[in-house]
Amino acid sequence: MATINVTDESFKTDVLESDKPVLVDFWAEWCGPCKMIGPSLEEISEELSDKVTIAKMDIMENTGIPGEIGVQSIPLMVLFKDGKAVAQKLGAAPKSQLKGWIESEL
Repeated sequence: MATINVTDESFKTDVLESDKPVLVDFWAEWCGPCKMIGPSLEEISEELSDKVTIAKMDIMENTGIPGEIGVQSIPLMVLFKDGKAVAQKLGAAPKSQLKGWIESEL
């Protein structure tokens, strides 16, 4: 399963009410490091599809949720479980590090 795009409108349904953990990648089109980790997150999404959903939220198109959560820098990845943010990671990292971090938090 590929990554999904979430919006301010779909966040509650897609993330908070999900029956499995959801990793939300807060990003923007102008953010170089965000674009660097995009392909890695796509691959991790395929590899861990039975354990976690990986979602992307464009902070330029959606300002409500990033504002509520307090997103100040991107890329910021926040892991949600049972409707709560349980872990976050700021900045780009190699795929192996990203996957290891996600697996350690699940």
